[in-house]
Amino acid sequence: MQLNRIDLNLLVYLDALLRERNVTQAAHQLNLSQPAMSNGLRRLRELFDDPLLVRTSDGMTPTERALELEPLVREVLTNIERAVQPRTAFEPASASRVFRIMASDYAESTLLPGVLGRLRNEAPGLTLDIMTPSDVSFLDVERGKVDMVINRFDAMPQSFHQIHLWSDSFSCLLSPENALLKDFTLENYLKADHVWVSKTGMGVGVGVDPDDVQRLGWVDAALNRLGKKRQIRVFTRHYQAAMTLAEQNDLVVTLPTRAALLKRDNPRVVLRDPPLEIPPLELKMAWSPLLQHNPANRWLRKVIVDTARSLAGEPPPA
Repeated sequence: MQLNRIDLNLLVYLDALLRERNVTQAAHQLNLSQPAMSNGLRRLRELFDDPLLVRTSDGMTPTERALELEPLVREVLTNIERAVQPRTAFEPASASRVFRIMASDYAESTLLPGVLGRLRNEAPGLTLDIMTPSDVSFLDVERGKVDMVINRFDAMPQSFHQIHLWSDSFSCLLSPENALLKDFTLENYLKADHVWVSKTGMGVGVGVDPDDVQRLGWVDAALNRLGKKRQIRVFTRHYQAAMTLAEQNDLVVTLPTRAALLKRDNPRVVLRDPPLEIPPLELKMAWSPLLQHNPANRWLRKVIVDTARSLAGEPPPA
């Protein structure tokens, strides 16, 4: 097979088809008509002498050959993206653009104010569009539609670049009128009514099953290891809402310490260490391989990492 006979657009088509595993959706992604994409798939099958995608009960399923090609095609297209990107340095002081960042409200409340402070001093023309985890899918990130995502992630595509920002312990928020404060033991903690708060990863959320301990997160997993279970009365994905609910006399909110400390000057709540050991959580930042070498994205990533290290009392990376 001679390279000069290959239409590189076909690799773009193949990449989209393997991501979407649907001809119509792949065509929509590339702003093509469905007949044009179907013709592209026909040409790809001739080029590789393989069906590549086969219709099954689960939809369009990639063949073994297609699965071998998928990472190779992605690498080729990433290198082409890198080659054609302008090499001019990013000048933050004069730049004017919007960065789209997906962040949980935990990260938005604890990390991003410090980032915004630096941007106002160093890059006053930049605008941040902060998106919630429910606004964004892994595919959006992979395509580079979002500059970076900041959250706690149970799992992430291997193609993504990522970095650890900080680890955080857990604290409890309670009303000063809560009777539990008189004897804040694990036994009494388990008798209390609790507010569960979490939004891990990204994508549209689904309802929580109170009996599915494995999916409830750090606090309930730690309790489960002790053979214990707490009484959850409210499930929320918003840390600010949870911290407000802590002001009620009969509720306990257990959440990351950096978030809890935002309420340390609020006389309607008090902070306490949990009456059990809970492993720390990890806050991470991830981004698409398509943006790995983008000068503006690299600059903002460094600002975020440096800010996180400063807030965590750690030296910035070399």
